Amino acid sequence: MNILRLPITKFLFFVMFTGIAFSQNPKIDSLKTILKNHKTNDTTKVLLLFDLAFSHFQKDLALTKSYLAETESLSNTLNYTKGKAKTLYLRGILENRKSNFAKSLHFFNKALEHYKSIQNQRGIANIYTAFGITNYDLSQYDEALTNYKKAAEIYKVLDNKRELITCLINVANVYSELGHYDDAISNYQKALTQSRAMDDEDGVSFVNINLGVVYKMQGNYPLAIKSFNESLAYRKKNGDTLGIASVLNNLGEVYKSLKKYDKALEHHKESLGYALQKKNKSLVATINNSIGNIYLHKKEYQKALRYYRITLKTSQEINNLKLASICLRNIGEINSLCNKPLIARKSFIEAKDISQKINSKSVLSVSLLGIAKTFLQEKQYQKALSYLNEGKRIAEELGLLEEQKKAAELLYIVYKNTEEHEKALESHEKFKLLNDSIFNKENIEKITALEYEYKYKQVLDSASIRELKLTKTVLTTSQNLKKSQQSYLLAIIGVLLISIVLGTVIFYQKFRNIKTRTKSIILEQKLLRTQMTPHFIFNALSVLQGMILNKENKKSVSYLTKFSKLLRITLENSRDKMVLLEQELIGIRKYLELQNLEADLAYQYTILVDDTVDTSLFQIPPMLIQPFIENSIEHGFENKKGNRKIDIKIKFVNNSLICTIADNGVGVNAKKIAKSSVKKSLATTITTERLELLSKHFKSSGNIKIEDRATYNQQGTIVTLTIPHKKDVV
Repeated sequence: MNILRLPITKFLFFVMFTGIAFSQNPKIDSLKTILKNHKTNDTTKVLLLFDLAFSHFQKDLALTKSYLAETESLSNTLNYTKGKAKTLYLRGILENRKSNFAKSLHFFNKALEHYKSIQNQRGIANIYTAFGITNYDLSQYDEALTNYKKAAEIYKVLDNKRELITCLINVANVYSELGHYDDAISNYQKALTQSRAMDDEDGVSFVNINLGVVYKMQGNYPLAIKSFNESLAYRKKNGDTLGIASVLNNLGEVYKSLKKYDKALEHHKESLGYALQKKNKSLVATINNSIGNIYLHKKEYQKALRYYRITLKTSQEINNLKLASICLRNIGEINSLCNKPLIARKSFIEAKDISQKINSKSVLSVSLLGIAKTFLQEKQYQKALSYLNEGKRIAEELGLLEEQKKAAELLYIVYKNTEEHEKALESHEKFKLLNDSIFNKENIEKITALEYEYKYKQVLDSASIRELKLTKTVLTTSQNLKKSQQSYLLAIIGVLLISIVLGTVIFYQKFRNIKTRTKSIILEQKLLRTQMTPHFIFNALSVLQGMILNKENKKSVSYLTKFSKLLRITLENSRDKMVLLEQELIGIRKYLELQNLEADLAYQYTILVDDTVDTSLFQIPPMLIQPFIENSIEHGFENKKGNRKIDIKIKFVNNSLICTIADNGVGVNAKKIAKSSVKKSLATTITTERLELLSKHFKSSGNIKIEDRATYNQQGTIVTLTIPHKKDVV
């Protein structure tokens, strides 16, 4: 299922430091004190009132409006042009936050007239920045870049480094929307470096959230999570409601991409609460679209449609063409999944037209692939091909891994049905490569480490705060207590120390659990590599190449089908902690069939399941049985001519699920296979370690026993696996 995960919210910088007092970044309390002591109704008081209004506008709208009303009244009384301009500027910002863009532009234009009348270059540059942000919100990207560049030229003349950082961030946002990710990251990194040099925490937070957006678009989820969490910590520390809502929504989008839907939904719902509190229509619409995406993934199509329609209506009301095109694209996806290609294609085409109009290449790529999919459903392969190639080209240009994977999958279907086998194989290999790139071991380990690191940091910070508060309480109390009260104080400290010790023990236990889960992931990855070795894949592809060169078309297609099914079963099983026994046995049969086709001398094999074992009810950990079968094939039959047999038996005895793999090869004690002991030891060691972890987790026994059948006056090797399992109740 390929749904569009955009947009996720970027912060755009309005100029945050507009007055002399505020540019020095004093505390709000200090401003209030200065205002209280300033009794004269003059221009200085106007600036103080405005600075207080501006400093509250992201946290307390009521206070902002109160201070702004005083600013406007006093400016009119004094006929203070600069004060009037500042008031109009902030009113424009407030309307922009509510997505009332027409009113916003009206106030900005009035402010610009006042600034030009007094030749206030700083104010003029601020207005150009505001114009650029509003252009961006209206998807007018060329106009936005023009206005940002006008602002930057003035700031350079004024040597205003802080506002030049603002311009870098806003220009990077435009490049990100246009799909020019390298240019976007370059501008963000410059802004980040300059913000840190100025010790500007607020600027660093803004840059981090925007960098997180770009990293997410590129599929670099670990860096995206890291950037968002750094920004979220700062937003929470400062009580920035709108900022918290935006960052939480972005984190939800990343976890959605990682298929952690419950965690994503939790972040989106928390974000929606903050956005509704601030009455920000644009952000509310974005979050509703994200929630719709989750229900689409869960195949709850009616719920998804309900959220998409709410989003579409709101995006049309606020003239957010980008979001409208995304909603249409997602509505098309639902109709496609419900096998309504004509209705789906209508929505996809509308999305395509809008995305071309606003030059949104990421939406355009996904819309083109959606149109191609509807033609595939109607078996119109040539029509589908033109849309597929264009969508694939844009996805590769932007580096969109998900869309490239989808294009490869659809191209495989086209070429398979048009009997272009070489192109079908090439597309299938491309699909597998992209699939592995998105869900690879390194990403999983990095994400686990980052999540743990962030949680650990939060715990330490929280503990430090509690410790500081405790120390302050103890010192204050000790000064006022009499000697008769000292024993009571010591008792309190003792209780607190016990609480800290218990908390440390609990935290350590959680840490051990995280380490155990990480070790399990690493063992599963190692076992997957022993199961699907490069040697086996290379041999399989070589056999397939030989068939193609010999023009054995039917045989090569049959072989390719079996090989692709085996790879698919192996990769799917490797992602689940438990799989049905019948699903694991299907993979084993496919593996044996392929190995038998490749072998110079064929072997016989049997898979016998005891009558007491219902394979549709038993669940087992994947990837346990096949490595031992491979050992039998590669090493057990070395130099053995004819009568080569492998017998696999599954039985359920004394509440234990037992699998035996017996071959009639040379046996484990033979000198001929001494050179292979290292590889066999590797599979055995990995499986033994994994069985130990699984046995503890599922509270079910698991072990391996390898014997030479010479002990029983027979030839070959027998491996006995006791497999941890779960049994479903009928």
